[in-house]
Amino acid sequence: MITTRALTKRFGATVALDRVDLRVAEGDRYGLLGPNGSGKTTLVRLLLGLVYATSGEIELMGRPVPARLGEVLPAVGALVEGPAAYPHLSGRTNLALVDAAGPGGPRRTRARRIGEALERVGLGGIDRRPVQAYSLGMRQRLGLAAALLRAPRLLVLDEPTNGLDPRGIREIRDLLTEVEQLCTRVSVVDGGRLVAQEQRAALRAPTGRVVVDRPDAAAAVALLDGRV
Repeated sequence: MITTRALTKRFGATVALDRVDLRVAEGDRYGLLGPNGSGKTTLVRLLLGLVYATSGEIELMGRPVPARLGEVLPAVGALVEGPAAYPHLSGRTNLALVDAAGPGGPRRTRARRIGEALERVGLGGIDRRPVQAYSLGMRQRLGLAAALLRAPRLLVLDEPTNGLDPRGIREIRDLLTEVEQLCTRVSVVDGGRLVAQEQRAALRAPTGRVVVDRPDAAAAVALLDGRV
C-alpha cells in the first residue's frame, strides 16, 4: 500500500525527514509514533502529495507519488492537521460537496451515505447550523466523517482525536481503536529518522530490564533485593 525509499525532506538547513524507508502492506493497521517535531506530519503530507520530497521515492498503491497521485487519491481517506470545511455551510452540505468531488457513489444514495458517516462519528443528530458554529471537537468529528465517507481503501489519520473532549476521545477510539489495540505494525520516528519498524508484539516484548523510580531509593532496594 505504501512504500518509501530513502525519503528525505529538507526545509532550508533543517532536515525534517532523513532517508526514511517505510513499508505498509495491504491489510496493515499501521501506527506512526514519535514526539512532537519528529517528522510524522511531514511524512504524512509527503505521502498525500501536499509537499514534495527533496529526494527519495514514494509509491502509494503501486503508483509513484506525486507523478500519478491522481489515480489513487479517490481510494484514500485522510484527515491531516485538522479538518477543512466551508464555515458558512452546514456539516451535511460540506460532506455532500466532498462526495460530489469524486467517485464516492451514486447521487441517489448520497444522503444515506452522509447520514451513515455522521452516525459513525457521533454527529448523527446535528442540525443545519453552519460549521462556524461548531465546537472544535465537532469539527474534528466532521473531518473524520469526510475521511470515512467514500469507504476508502487507505485511511490516513493524523492525530484524529485532537480537540475532542474525553467522551469524544473514547468514542473515536471505539471507532478506530488506539495503537495499543488496533495496530498490527508500528514505526517510531525521531529526529526525522525511522528508528524502529516492527510488528507491535515485537516492540512490546520484554527487554529484560526493570526501572523503578522512587523518591526513597534505599527503600526500593530493600524491598526488591533478591526478587528482581
